[in-house]
Amino acid sequence: MSVVIVGTLDTKAEEIGFARDVVEAQGVDVHVVDTGVVGEPGFEAETSASDVAEAAGTTLEELQEEADRGEAMEAMGNGAAEIAQRLHDEGVLDGVLGLGGSGNTSIATTAMRALPVGVPKLMVSTMASGDTEPYVGSQDIMMLYSVADIEGLNQLSRQVIANAALAMVGMVANEPDVEVEDRPTIGITMFGVTTPCVQTARERLEEKGYETIVFHATGTGGRAMESLVEEGVIDGVLDVTTTEWADELVGGVLNAGPDRLEAAGDEGIPQVVSTGALDMVNFGPRESVPEAFEGRTFHVHNPQVTLMRTTPEENAELGEIIAEKLNAATGPTALALPLGGVSAIDVEGEDFHDPEADAALFDALRSSLDDDVELLEMETDVNDEAFATTLAETLDEYMRDTGHGPASDGV
Repeated sequence: MSVVIVGTLDTKAEEIGFARDVVEAQGVDVHVVDTGVVGEPGFEAETSASDVAEAAGTTLEELQEEADRGEAMEAMGNGAAEIAQRLHDEGVLDGVLGLGGSGNTSIATTAMRALPVGVPKLMVSTMASGDTEPYVGSQDIMMLYSVADIEGLNQLSRQVIANAALAMVGMVANEPDVEVEDRPTIGITMFGVTTPCVQTARERLEEKGYETIVFHATGTGGRAMESLVEEGVIDGVLDVTTTEWADELVGGVLNAGPDRLEAAGDEGIPQVVSTGALDMVNFGPRESVPEAFEGRTFHVHNPQVTLMRTTPEENAELGEIIAEKLNAATGPTALALPLGGVSAIDVEGEDFHDPEADAALFDALRSSLDDDVELLEMETDVNDEAFATTLAETLDEYMRDTGHGPASDGV
């Protein structure tokens, strides 16, 4: 067993050395990766700062001469990621622990994000009580707030760092007894307003012998699913909830970036896509909604989440974007349209019921889709049991036709 500790030995050698000693006292090997750029290291690391810089395609001397902190942090992060991947491939890395302020938090979590899901990753950081999304991204990174700055050892820092070190030892020394079944895996996207559809579809797929992984379509959820598609963990996609594109287009807080809806198509795996929750753009508390959107239709989902209804114009553009993404797919692809409403609050009598806006979305999709994309239309809303069943059965058919389906139906 071996824990990799990533840190800047020119400024945090005392603290990193303490963490190393705690881990080693438990009988676990330690491999220190030095990411310091400015000064001399406090002790010799197994992987030096020069090695990290070289892995990033530069030299430590060049980074020191240029004296650009931002550029140096980016380079050392990229180098640390290369080193972490190599150590993991060589069996030297069973878990990774990071310590630091904003600089090494950026560097160490870049290395962590390069590792597969399931590899223990723990970052002790002064930044852990704020917005951690830039550091965690779509990976399983744990962040522990350091309480005091990581500057010298004292009664607080010793306790926090020791807890982190012991937690890492516990994770690498005790392999979880997780049942892994040899079944094809389906990634599914869900929102609260598409939950009934996903629950029904998931049950149908599991009955047919698939394992399912459901992702909350909150931006990071969509990115996580697509990352696992690229890694080969996911064999087929049921993209019920494409709402992240509404946030990407209009400016909401739950966007997944401009590459969303590309991974399954690029990898050529079967996918069935729908228009779940494209009636809404997500913001935080009501008072956080930009003034530019005043006068629009809103629905307060809870005190922390405010939804804004998409307009016919926005929906028409969304239809064109989604069609373009699906047209580029290299594997079997279907688009399913729930003509009775794309979310639980886009049905008659609910706040976002807007047939004109939905029609703009559906018309744009119809007119923009290539013939290679199968188009399914049903006079139901997205959460109707018949619609969910059709999604599951269509994807199952694609999976079996391409040889990705279960060896036999599930019980």
